[in-house]
Amino acid sequence: MADSSQDKRLESGALLDDNGELIESGYAFSQVKTYDRAAVRRKRLRIKEWDYYYFGDDKRGVALTVADNSYMSLGSVSVLDFEHLTYITKSKIGLFPKGKLNMPKACESGDVLFDKGGVKIEFTNGGGERKLEATYKKFDGKQDFWCEIVLEPYVGDNITTATPFNKRRQFYYNTKINCLKGHGTVRVGDDRHEFVGGSGVLDWGRGVWPYKNVWYWSSLSTEVNGIPFGLNLGYGFGNPTATENTVFYGGKAHKLNNVKFDIPFTLGAIDYLKPWKIEDDEGRLQLTFYPVIDRKDKMNVGLLSTDQHQVFGKFYGKATLDDGTIVTVTDKIGFAEHVRNKW
Repeated sequence: MADSSQDKRLESGALLDDNGELIESGYAFSQVKTYDRAAVRRKRLRIKEWDYYYFGDDKRGVALTVADNSYMSLGSVSVLDFEHLTYITKSKIGLFPKGKLNMPKACESGDVLFDKGGVKIEFTNGGGERKLEATYKKFDGKQDFWCEIVLEPYVGDNITTATPFNKRRQFYYNTKINCLKGHGTVRVGDDRHEFVGGSGVLDWGRGVWPYKNVWYWSSLSTEVNGIPFGLNLGYGFGNPTATENTVFYGGKAHKLNNVKFDIPFTLGAIDYLKPWKIEDDEGRLQLTFYPVIDRKDKMNVGLLSTDQHQVFGKFYGKATLDDGTIVTVTDKIGFAEHVRNKW
């Protein structure tokens, strides 16, 4: 594990004090801090809460998002086709939910429901298996979308971080659960796919963000030699006292220090579809990421804008565990993203 005074472990207890400020920042391998929306002391319209799931195999992938961003609710569905190198993303937006989606206070259990204008996304989590169900009318032209995915109960470490920003009472509390095994079906019109050997990730986020922000995030959930293997890598926002960079192997977390995504440029512009290099600063992670799909989403509406590039592709390279064991990664599908928001 990285030995750094800036890599601080979280202790159990409340996330925020009576003034709505983080009691402490840092990381843990379980969700040890208790989040309570009522404890937030910034303007209520600045609170952002979301659950994001990605699940896929070598042929298809599905991403489902439900978010309550106080002034805006969001239900989003993406379907990735790794055989034909295509994708479809559609989203439905509502106005001023202000917490009415009742997003769960913890990642271990709690249900989520978004139901608006022909779009229904439901996450059911009773503390064991998780069920992801979604329908989206006229998702691809006149063709409807439907999926049902069941995720097995997860036993193992996650990566949880509490990160402050420059302004008082701004924070981000986040948990990533990698290597979620499961099974299910996705259908767009008459095109039906049964997931074989699928796995996925949950990105659970709660916080008060600044208006402008940038982040880099990469995730991989797979198996190596029959053993669950995952990567969670990210940076770019806030004033962290710990990184979220973690290797998962057989349910155990192996913490890394800083990482960097080296994304190529062509003619002075970022070229997301050329190979990336992803490495840490201690020689424990050397990856080459070969993109196949740039799932991009750009929006500019008045004061709100987003420029997202969630790039899917294949990882090759190696990761060194805490005990010095080297795990070799070959031809494994995951994603890496670069996002700029004004929200």
